Amino acid sequence: MRRLLLALAVLTVACTPAFARSSQDRAGVGSDITIADGETAGDIACAFCTVRVHGEVKGDIATFLGSVVVDSGRTISGDVASLGGDLEMGQDATVGGDVAIAAGDLKLGDGASIHGQQTVLPGRFWLLLPLAPFLILAGLIWLIVSIVRRNRYPYPVPPRGRGF
Repeated sequence: MRRLLLALAVLTVACTPAFARSSQDRAGVGSDITIADGETAGDIACAFCTVRVHGEVKGDIATFLGSVVVDSGRTISGDVASLGGDLEMGQDATVGGDVAIAAGDLKLGDGASIHGQQTVLPGRFWLLLPLAPFLILAGLIWLIVSIVRRNRYPYPVPPRGRGF
């Protein structure tokens, strides 16, 4: 037991430097994130909001139902991933990593570049993809409930006797 606790303590201490950059990271839900001119940010995660890059981003950007707007001449060193949002890049803006967009569009300005791979799946149909397992599960639950109710409460039998 002591060895297990010692191993857990060593693992915890060894993983601590991975969170050293957390002061530069940003996260938001429902409120826009803006990287001001002359400011540097790490990783950015945003749901239901827009990320506006007027400065420099040294990490990755991930958005859910939100867009990414990059000013002219600005750089994102990492990757950009967006589900349900657009990526708009100004003139001479660059992305150092990969770009993956589902249910959104990629709008490149003059001279804008992406150094990694780019995958764009246009059309809002792709928004249903993450919800598909939940929809299937809801359908199965509905089917089971309807079968149990049908077997538990049979239809009433009309009374026997003289009719009208």
